[in-house]
Amino acid sequence: MSKPFDAAITRFFEDEAPKDIRKAIEKADKKDILIDDFPYDEWMDKDDYEDQLNALQIELVKCQAWVRDSGARVIVVFEGRDAAGKGGTIKRFRQNLNPRVARTVALSKPSETEAGQWYFQRYVEHLPTAGEMVLFDRSWYNRAVVEKVFGFCTDAQRETFFDQAPDFEAMLTQDGITLVKLWLNVGRAEQLRRFLAREDDHLKQWKLSMIDVKGLARWDAYTDAIAETFERTHTDTAPWTVVRSDDKRRARLNAIRSVLIQVDYAGRDDKALRIDDKIAGRPELWLNGA
Repeated sequence: MSKPFDAAITRFFEDEAPKDIRKAIEKADKKDILIDDFPYDEWMDKDDYEDQLNALQIELVKCQAWVRDSGARVIVVFEGRDAAGKGGTIKRFRQNLNPRVARTVALSKPSETEAGQWYFQRYVEHLPTAGEMVLFDRSWYNRAVVEKVFGFCTDAQRETFFDQAPDFEAMLTQDGITLVKLWLNVGRAEQLRRFLAREDDHLKQWKLSMIDVKGLARWDAYTDAIAETFERTHTDTAPWTVVRSDDKRRARLNAIRSVLIQVDYAGRDDKALRIDDKIAGRPELWLNGA
């Protein structure tokens, strides 16, 4: 099999990537952290990671049982730059859960009918019923970031989104839904390294899209759109939690903890839910990995 998009990612790496980004990738070992101000030099130890992940799987199963039995409704929004680890984190989140209780929503491009509707309408159709958790693999925040960067919406449409999103989310929480918004962030060098690995891996090439390829040269535009999104949608009722994900292992653990700590389920072991505040926290943490 050939590389997708005529090896466009490799060509970007060789011809267009900033020199410091290229150098960081070339000199690094597989598990080295590529961003200078990341709080750890290498990935988390695998055995330690698996021990902590197993403990969190037990907590997730407890949480699932409580959600089902209590009739609670939980929404988790997974957002972030491309290749930030959303899919891998969702996979670990769901691996021992009943799909009838915890389901993932990953919507494709809007149909012609959906494009003519109120922007939030197609997401409303997938909100949880009593006793259900819904994980949005990307969400209504497409309009705030991706659609802005690629010109898929007008400035007026985006402004309407920012006017309505806080109220929309406030209505969800006022109705008793637990809403958790996660932003997984990855440094520029690590993002490109992951794209290069996907390009070479026949089992993962399907993850790549032309949006990924074109987005490589729009890092700064993404940064500006993300910054405005946090400024305008980080609210008391629906705050953002940023998870620095250059180390996938620490990111997955702290993403799961960041969800569980916001659900007051029966039998919760708070010791297992201690968040590493160097990895997960308020939007200010994003500035370190922007």
